[in-house]
Amino acid sequence: MRGEIFIKRWYKYVKPYLPYFIIGPICMIVEVIGEILMPKMLAMIIDYGVGDKSLEEASGFVRWIYSVCGEQASPFVIAVMVGMILTAIIMMVGGVGGAYFGAKASVNFAADLREDIYKKVQTYSFANIDKFSTSSLITRLTNDVTQMQNFIMTLLRMCLRAPGMIIGAMIMALLLSPRLSIVLAVVIPLLAAAITLIISRGFPRFGAMQTKIDALNATVQENITNARVVKSFVREDFEKKKFAASNSDLKQAGMAAVGVMIFMSPVMNFFMNITTIAILWFGGNMVVNTAMSVGDLSAFVTYITQILSNLMMVSFMFMQLSRAMASAKRISAVLDEKPDIDDENLTKEEQARTIAHGTIDFENVSFRYYKNSEEKVLDNINLHIPAGSTVGIIGSTGCGKTTLVSMIARLYDTDEGTVKIDGVDVRRYSLYHLREGVGMVLQKNTLFSGTVEDNLRWGNARATMEEIRAAADHAQADGFVTNFADGYQTQIDQGGTNVSGGQKQRLCIARALLKKPKILILDDSTSAVDTATEKRIREAFRGELKDSTKLIIAQRIGSVMEADQIIVMDNGTITGIGTHEELLANNTEYKEIYSSQMESQSAPIQSAPPAENNQKEVLA
Repeated sequence: MRGEIFIKRWYKYVKPYLPYFIIGPICMIVEVIGEILMPKMLAMIIDYGVGDKSLEEASGFVRWIYSVCGEQASPFVIAVMVGMILTAIIMMVGGVGGAYFGAKASVNFAADLREDIYKKVQTYSFANIDKFSTSSLITRLTNDVTQMQNFIMTLLRMCLRAPGMIIGAMIMALLLSPRLSIVLAVVIPLLAAAITLIISRGFPRFGAMQTKIDALNATVQENITNARVVKSFVREDFEKKKFAASNSDLKQAGMAAVGVMIFMSPVMNFFMNITTIAILWFGGNMVVNTAMSVGDLSAFVTYITQILSNLMMVSFMFMQLSRAMASAKRISAVLDEKPDIDDENLTKEEQARTIAHGTIDFENVSFRYYKNSEEKVLDNINLHIPAGSTVGIIGSTGCGKTTLVSMIARLYDTDEGTVKIDGVDVRRYSLYHLREGVGMVLQKNTLFSGTVEDNLRWGNARATMEEIRAAADHAQADGFVTNFADGYQTQIDQGGTNVSGGQKQRLCIARALLKKPKILILDDSTSAVDTATEKRIREAFRGELKDSTKLIIAQRIGSVMEADQIIVMDNGTITGIGTHEELLANNTEYKEIYSSQMESQSAPIQSAPPAENNQKEVLA
């Protein structure tokens, strides 16, 4: 059963290009036939054209050629040479055809495989990605796929050529001299045993080498992505040492793998030289005793060289196979990984369901990042957030604020309890419609390489320029974008490294606003802008997103004190819910946060009157 699954998996990438996989090896067979004929034709020239071997011992075909040439040596030599030239041309056509179709097959195989891996990764949740790590997934998409591509290329060129050469050359050697062929019966089993031993030692080491490549990629990716931080802390020397350590680990793993394989060539050369010496010794005696002609001995040596060199190619193919198998195992792990968040079991009605209002309910929700951990990141959360309300979430670092809002868009799924939107479990929405209805500005603001316009169109690919400018204006981004020399066509570097933190945050907010979501989540997304700009952004929310449910995670109380309700969190639990005034009067933790932030402004803490009746509630 496992074998059937294995064949089915990889045959999927072979089937569309099956003609290339067939024609390529057939072309190589044409080259093989030519290579088998060449030594015999050279032997004919030596024996019958230049030497004095009697035509009475020759085959009917040789005698026919000789008679056509007028029984003259020179024309006979010329005729055979012309045959060799024509054979060489046909061999060249076969070789080029084999290489061309082999390349077409292997490159297309790799391209389709790479695309499937990438599509699979797009279905992963954060938990799935964390399991592999980003750098490892990149290595599997690039280096591991390349290893399989190289093996396919080698396989198509050698799968028929090498065995064909070995079989053909052995047949010709047996026809020339059965007695002398006994040498092969001794050498080949010894050589096969040596090759098997070398490959068995090298195979496990290639998997370890790929893991070290993962670690090196992680080091490089981290350093380049955070280049500004590295330079600001003058940590270049530390990063160089860190890279040197990863590079040294990879070098040692590579040497451990290659160190075994480097014995392949010397072992092959040793057996080849020993065999050649034995054949020349015994064959030379046969020539002296007229039991064998000089031409036949020359051809026999060539055939033995062909046999041994192609055995070496087979061993090289097995060496590549060992590395490709290690890569295939790593790729299979990615393709076999089951996303822990999907919508495969939804009915057609559920697949089409969209968020209509934006009411949010948390019912007895608990969550752990590590499922075997006793400590919960969220512990028995119960919330009711009415549609259209503005809710602030505040609390100490690491108390679970970001995890809480991540449950709404199913970036993670709950371990216990249920998250509902409009009274429906979020797991009964398709991921597309669920996330299409939720706009998120994450704690880590990310921009992509491309223009400012390209980045904003992530929110709505069909948005007009007027809509883009309006969203940027509401996010207080239009002013600085129009001051750029190229305006909305300004190129953004990968990660947005050529704009400031505040500019990046405002562009990310504008991108989310373009979605016009029913639920908007801002995860500490105005921390890098000044309070006046932040106030204008909140005012824009009240006007443009008055019907959307807005959740604002913040460290500054000033960012949430105007919210309809504020949720106070600590250590994965909710410790208070109410308006700013209610929490000042009743919640110790909120008062402590307020005091620590407002004390410098000498703002008196007063107990405010109860909230107005028309304020929207958040019920615990």
